[in-house]
This record gives sequence, C-alpha cells and structure tokens, in this order.
Amino acid sequence: MNNSRTRIFGAVVLISLGSLAVSGCGADNNSASAGGAVNGQGKTLDVLVGANTNKAEQFKAWQTHIAEAFKKQTGADLKFETFANANDELSKIQTSVVAGQGPDVYAVGTTFTPTAYSTDAFVKFDSKMWDKVGGRDRFVPATLGISGPDAQNEVGVPFTSRPYVLAYNTELFKQAGLDKPASTWDGLLDQAKKLTTGSTYGFATGYADNYTPWKFAWAMANQSGNPLVDGKTARIDDPAVLKAYQTYFGWLTKDKVVNPAAVGWNDTQAAADFAAGQSAMMLMTTASSKVTFDASAVKGKYAYAVMPTVPPGQASAPSGGQPVSSIISGDNLVVAKYSENQDLAAAYIKLLTSEDEQINYNKLFGDLPTNATAAKKVQDADPSLSPIIDSASKAKTTPFTGAWGDIQLALTNVVVQARPDLGNGSVSEATLKAALAKAQKDAQASLDRASASK
Repeated sequence: MNNSRTRIFGAVVLISLGSLAVSGCGADNNSASAGGAVNGQGKTLDVLVGANTNKAEQFKAWQTHIAEAFKKQTGADLKFETFANANDELSKIQTSVVAGQGPDVYAVGTTFTPTAYSTDAFVKFDSKMWDKVGGRDRFVPATLGISGPDAQNEVGVPFTSRPYVLAYNTELFKQAGLDKPASTWDGLLDQAKKLTTGSTYGFATGYADNYTPWKFAWAMANQSGNPLVDGKTARIDDPAVLKAYQTYFGWLTKDKVVNPAAVGWNDTQAAADFAAGQSAMMLMTTASSKVTFDASAVKGKYAYAVMPTVPPGQASAPSGGQPVSSIISGDNLVVAKYSENQDLAAAYIKLLTSEDEQINYNKLFGDLPTNATAAKKVQDADPSLSPIIDSASKAKTTPFTGAWGDIQLALTNVVVQARPDLGNGSVSEATLKAALAKAQKDAQASLDRASASK
C-alpha cells in the first residue's frame, strides 16, 4: 500500500453508489481441508492495492513474497491490481462496484471506510468471519476504531497503522537552545521562528499534497471543540475552522517558517527536505518516514514527538476541546460481497495480519503493525516509536458517515483553491471565508444525501 493515507476521489464516487444494488451474490466456493485450511487449488484471488511508488522495488518483492506464501498455504494464486493515483483508483473501484465483479479484496484508507460501508457492497464481519481472519482480538484495539459504525457492523480489517506525529532535528533543536517540541501550536510556531535561519526553515510540510493538508484543519478544529460534523450538520463555515486555515497558511505567508517552495510540495518532497537537514521539523508525518530518515543525513539526529493538542490562539485546552493528535490512520482490508472467493479472501487477510508478516511489513515500509503481538514486539525493539504509539492513543476517528469522502474533499479543495494566492504571498480573509462557505455548502449537501439514502 502506498503512503497516500486516504482515497479522496474514490470516496466521492462510492458515496453516490450507496443506493445501487450490487449485482451477483457472494459465495464461498472454496472447500476446506482437514484442520480448516482453505483449499484454493486452481483458483485466483484478485486483490486491489495502492502501488508504493516511493519503494517500488521493495513493494514488488513484497508482492512476490506474499503470493508465494499464499500459494503454499492455500494452493491459490494471487493477482495484484494496483492504482497509481486517486483517479486511477476511482475508475477501478467504480467499475467493480457498479458491475458487481472485479477484485475480491480491496485495501482502503481508514477515512474511506465509512464511505465503503455506506455502499453496502462489502462483507460485514460477524464472529465467524472474524475467526477466519484470526480473531478480532488479535488486533490493537485502537486500530478497530474505524472498522465500522459499531462492533456489530464492521467491514474493515486493520492492516496498517499510521498515526501522525512530528519529526524534529535534535541537533538543530540543541543549537537553538531548545529541548523538545512544544505541546501548543503557538508554542511550536515560536520554536519554528527560532529555528528558521538562513536556508534552514522551522517547518517542512507539503501544501500540494493530495491527502495531508485537511488534517491540520481537522485537528485544530477538533482541539477547539468543533468536530466538523455534528450529527447531520456540517460545521465548516465556523471561526475555529477559519483560524485553523489562517494558521496553516500563515506559516508560509506571514510567519515565513516554511520554505516558499513548499507551496508546490507533496509529503514526499517535504520528507526529503527534512531528511536533508534543511528544515527543523516535519509536521504530520508517520512511522513510515523512519525508513527514509534512517537512510539520510539526519540518521541519529532526529526524534518523533506527539503533534500539538492545544489549538492556535490558546495556551491550554479550551472547554469542550478534544486533545486529539491524529486521525485513526492507516489501511483497512475489505471483502467484496460479490466475491465468490470469500474464504480465500479471509485466508489472505489472515496471512497479511499475522505476527510474522506484520513485522516484516514494518521492516520494509515502516508502517506500524495492527496485530497486537507484532505491535508490542516492534515497540519494545525500538523505543523511538513511543511517541507514535502515544499519538495512536490520542487519535480520534473521523466522523463515521458516508458523506465523509465528500467532506474531506471539500476541506482539501480549500487548500487547492488557495495555492495560487499562497504562491503570491497572501490569502485574504475574504477569499478564505468564501472558500469555507463553498465547502460548507458542499459538505451539507453530501450529509443531506447520505441521510436521505438511509
């Protein structure tokens, strides 16, 4: 799976498919041998995943390894379908769900799971299905927080965990007389100003990333007491959200603590800037960045810390605010209802979420295991991951509504629309308010459609 945490455009399409009947009925056409092993001789399981373009060779080798292990266990072959970007993913998922045929198993971003659930196109995991994938209790409890609206209605099996943290250059911090990152956004900005000298900047972030910018607005708004969705009502056109975007844009335009080139950066480019020692902190990164940083100039000179949990303009958490540091982030595996290979799909998921394979995936790509035993072993072996584990404990699910895909896109579009002005050095309050009003209108319309389709 690639490091694009969420599947925005796929979510937009699938929410519109919620009322469609999925043609074809799923069946378990795979016989089980003695001992409960699935006999998949002569069969092929079709799996849709995101291509990891940053580590293409490692990803190809991992696919080969998993296919061989799956063949040994079940006798079945694996067919991997990959998507390179959100538009490619949209086309593949839309075609399959509407036609009622295609991949048996999909890897989806956690924030996409509510939209996938709303389509009624994926298998709900009852106790028997959970047993087939190794048991629900094999997973870190927090990673199950967005598998479904409740424990009785879950479609997503946790595969990877990517709670968000910030990375900081310990050498640059020491030179500036700083101990560790502040726990408030205002305090962190003050530190960033001290750390911005010459060609070195305080923050590295990607304003052109397709997936991360909205998370800043989401976190800061929640920390201020605005969950962005309150029941059936959107709360985007709100002072707390305005303050969040003004803060995020201001780092570049007003505070000058971000490299001006960041207006065109994605997260990979921001990580490369931090890895080169050109920025003192990288915001909203995950454990997967460790693979990159440990192969760079900052190896041994960086650490992770929990993102600030006190909103901009505040010295302490306000009444009603949520001290969130991250969304519940990562990848879930879902099984198509139309699949005639659901037992094979369960065997595949059981393999991917086994202790050994979870540890192997962590070593290759850095994502944290969702398997509880594997997660403990990884944490015990690397104390530097403790802040990431801490962040996971402070993570909060995005609203579990089929409308979230559209809402997430609306939040992202605020940044997309502002980028030309960001490049020119300023985003006016009037322009930002107009963008938030449009986002509010779009988000509310999507919530209304989701409510009407129930």
